Amino acid sequence: MILCIALPIVSVAIQSFYIEHDQTLIEVETCSPFKCEITLVVDQESTAELRAMNPLGRFNGLGTYTNRSHLALDELKAAWAESDNFGSFWVKLMNLPFYKALLFTLTYTFVVTPFVLGLGLAVALGVNTLPTFLKGPTIFVSLLPMIVTPLIGSLILFWMIDANGIIGKTLQNLFDDPNLSLKASKSLTWITLFVYGIWHNTPFSFIVFYAGLQTIPKDTMEAAQIDGASRWQRIRYVIIPYMMPLIVFITLMQLMDGLRVFEPIVGLSASAKATSLSWIIFNDLNGDAKLFGSAAATSVMTIIGVIILLIPVLIRTWRDFNRKVM
Repeated sequence: MILCIALPIVSVAIQSFYIEHDQTLIEVETCSPFKCEITLVVDQESTAELRAMNPLGRFNGLGTYTNRSHLALDELKAAWAESDNFGSFWVKLMNLPFYKALLFTLTYTFVVTPFVLGLGLAVALGVNTLPTFLKGPTIFVSLLPMIVTPLIGSLILFWMIDANGIIGKTLQNLFDDPNLSLKASKSLTWITLFVYGIWHNTPFSFIVFYAGLQTIPKDTMEAAQIDGASRWQRIRYVIIPYMMPLIVFITLMQLMDGLRVFEPIVGLSASAKATSLSWIIFNDLNGDAKLFGSAAATSVMTIIGVIILLIPVLIRTWRDFNRKVM
């Protein structure tokens, strides 16, 4: 825990207070047979000396957290002062990269998680009622979306919704619009990402719920049935309360998984219309200039956001634990 979790988090937090060294430019005279020109180039030797003296970079304190790429405090004040109403302020807010990515990340998390919980439980209940000889093949087929890696699965969906793909071509024929494209609309792109997230994550909740159903005492279910409880009443008053610890567990996992959504955005080439916090980190580290401090600051704020979202679930878990102990 200390080596693989605590120390990396501390390291990232420290790095977030530093930014890259300023590059030292020098004038270099380049002569040709006809004329001489003076150009500015990076002094590699001076830059290397700065990096050797201060490997972490130049100390910036909380400046990285408050700059335009993150919390953008100055830009928010200016936007609020210039806006006549909340609508215009919202438009300006969504032009800031961090808040745009935060909106998609939270929307993705809170849309996908309830569907994953509901569909996972529904599939588990359905499979549990199948004849024994059908359960094995059905479980195998139901787990296929989870077996496929996220990047490969998103690439497959990307090809399917292409104008020449099976889904894209079908929609064009259905609406008689040869220019219809799921990739051209921001709303449709978001919906596609949500659908993919539900498709990919539902098998996990299904297999957890299915395992939990096998532990429900048969005597309790038979007693409820003898008392005249309908199937829906047995699900509501017996199964769901019994499965509540598993519901809390899956919710925790899905919240953490949703807040780090990344592969579908890359696989669907959707970064022009949807960016997440993880995508911002990737973009900072993948550019020509490796912005380690910026990526570290986004990582720290993501960790803080995860903790804030998990607090209500953790409090509920702690109360249930204390109630059982007493």
